Amino acid sequence: MRVIGSDGSMLGVLSNREAIRVAQEQGMDLVELNPKAEPPVCKIMDFGKFKYEEKKRASEAKRKQTTVELKEVKLRPKTDDHDLNFKLRAARRFVETGNKVKFVVRFRGREIAHPDQAQGQLVWLLEHLEDIANADSRPAMEGRTMTVLVSPKPQVMQALSAQKTAQAESKRKALKEARAAQAVRTDGTTATSASGTPGATDASGTATDALDDDLDVDDEDLDDDEDLDGLDDLDDDDDDDDDDDDDDDEGDEDTDEETDQDAPVAGDGQPETT
Repeated sequence: MRVIGSDGSMLGVLSNREAIRVAQEQGMDLVELNPKAEPPVCKIMDFGKFKYEEKKRASEAKRKQTTVELKEVKLRPKTDDHDLNFKLRAARRFVETGNKVKFVVRFRGREIAHPDQAQGQLVWLLEHLEDIANADSRPAMEGRTMTVLVSPKPQVMQALSAQKTAQAESKRKALKEARAAQAVRTDGTTATSASGTPGATDASGTATDALDDDLDVDDEDLDDDEDLDGLDDLDDDDDDDDDDDDDDDEGDEDTDEETDQDAPVAGDGQPETT
């Protein structure tokens, strides 16, 4: 097999046993890249790191990609001007969200004898969408329908991508702040229970370390807001626990008072028990 080193250098054609020995000496794996070549091509690499980087690249590509759908707007040759304006506003909304729009004019009966009216409607729509959309084709007949397809301009797609990136960054920042606040509350409670005094200094230092540890947030978790909801649930649970502790303390005080009242006192006419 033809072996490629971990630094990209060519090690030449080696036997299977020798190639495996070289990979083991470097503490890496021998990965087959092209089994159909003659001889097969292999590379010495850290396979775990390779899979991790491949997963990160796929996640980054998925985060940046924008799904394009095909929206259809139906018309008739007798569609009034007000309805045309309504259809135009709907088409602009579709295009601004990054979707393609297909205009379809259907003919019924003898309307097929006047295709110029439908063509005029489609041309009017294209003229009012030329600032945000490109016409993929001119109006053309397809059976008893006339259609035209428009797609968003690159500027629209770039704006959508930038908006999506900003939203993802905002979610990442909110998640970091929430985790840092939760770490401060947890560390403060632990320090108080251990020493009996509020551990503000230790909590702030530990919170900083927790924030540093959480800087590498996985992109696949950005779309998941369950962590933020979970933090609210933790706050509610802490408040309920505090209320239960207060109720227990009040119950103990009432029990002590009742015991003192019921106990006999020597010297007040009650016989002293020995």
